[in-house]
Amino acid sequence: MAPERLVRARRAVVDGRETAVTVVIEGGRIIGLAAYDAHLTATDDVTLADDEVLLPGLVDTHVHVNEPGRTDWEGFASATRAAAAGGVTTVVDMPLNSIPPTTTLAGLVEKQRVARDQVHIDVGFWGGAVPGNVDDLAQLHEAGVFGFKCFLLDSGVPEFPALDAAGLDAAMTELARLDALLIVHAEDGAEIEVAPDASGTAYAGFLGSRPRKAEEVAIARVVETAARTGARAHIVHLSSADALTTIRRARADGVRLTVETCPHYLSFVAEEILDGATEFKCCPPIREAANREDLWGALADGTIDLVVTDHSPCTPELKRRDTGDFGEAWGGIASLQLGLPAVWTEAQRRGHTLVDVVRWMAEAPAGLVGLTTKGRIALGMAADLCAFAPEASYIVDVAALHHKNPVSAYAGRTLTGTVRRTWLHGKPVDLDAAPRGRLLRRGDA
Repeated sequence: MAPERLVRARRAVVDGRETAVTVVIEGGRIIGLAAYDAHLTATDDVTLADDEVLLPGLVDTHVHVNEPGRTDWEGFASATRAAAAGGVTTVVDMPLNSIPPTTTLAGLVEKQRVARDQVHIDVGFWGGAVPGNVDDLAQLHEAGVFGFKCFLLDSGVPEFPALDAAGLDAAMTELARLDALLIVHAEDGAEIEVAPDASGTAYAGFLGSRPRKAEEVAIARVVETAARTGARAHIVHLSSADALTTIRRARADGVRLTVETCPHYLSFVAEEILDGATEFKCCPPIREAANREDLWGALADGTIDLVVTDHSPCTPELKRRDTGDFGEAWGGIASLQLGLPAVWTEAQRRGHTLVDVVRWMAEAPAGLVGLTTKGRIALGMAADLCAFAPEASYIVDVAALHHKNPVSAYAGRTLTGTVRRTWLHGKPVDLDAAPRGRLLRRGDA
């Protein structure tokens, strides 16, 4: 019998290299890789345009969907539409900004119930580690969360409080027993408390309120606790390059530590952010141009493992563009649909290839959470794909994005590279059709 689908591409990133290929698909899996001009037949035979490159679907392990509870900020329907339009075929949803948060089994079950019939791509879930829920961690782990998120300072929402030093120790001790991953928002609250106030319209003032030392101190604490307990730890959204020395030393000492950064830290620089431009507020903050180049260098040498969006949207009102006050505005950058072109725009300027981008944004995030059949075009892998036109440039119109709210730091920015088609489980994603994404559990293949 003929296979279900063939996807032919003169250029494709196939298992770590760029080549011409025909991808043979059946039952949602890649069952064959053949020459581009192979004499094969299938029910559906698709040939990419000459200016398109076939990539594996991206895996974004840092997305705030915010549903239920704050669905006016974002939601599963809008977030997964945006993801699919941006070439992302798998996301892992953060445990906070929804109400209830995913800090108990009941919270996870509620989130899964709400998400189940809305997702256009595959969606997994992080659990949360907060004061008083150590006894909940094993239940959540058994229920299939991909790991646990914690904060070392105020998260910005009261239902997800931070862990102090004793709480971090208790959580890591339990997660080491479970061999579960702890992902950490690593800024030190004490350092920020003594920093200048964030209020006002000056971006320099906001930057001063979140000093680099806050990241350094917090990451050092994570490293020390992970080394002592044997836990696996992951630093989310690394902003300060000053912490790279600590990270490199920890790895050399055998600490089980991984690190991510985000497109906005690789794209924007503090020197170019206008006063009152609160759409650029995020925590930790976007820093100076020299710091950005150090982050790119750490990606190139493998100190930083992966790039994910930290898509953290909100309503326009919460960004306080009316006052431009950074102290009042919600911190977070909406970028789920734009992550791939944003990173590619800057990566190619520095001599990186699409093979590098796929490693950072598909293969490594899938590896972080143990999704062994995601993030690569290879035999036996999920047939999650996207057609990317790397030379196509456009100006970002936030009103044309699938995010629920038209607020993004990328508004009006020229990006290079656009996603033209996305396949999930071997079939084209049709955003006008009924959603057919799956809810994932840790260990799913």
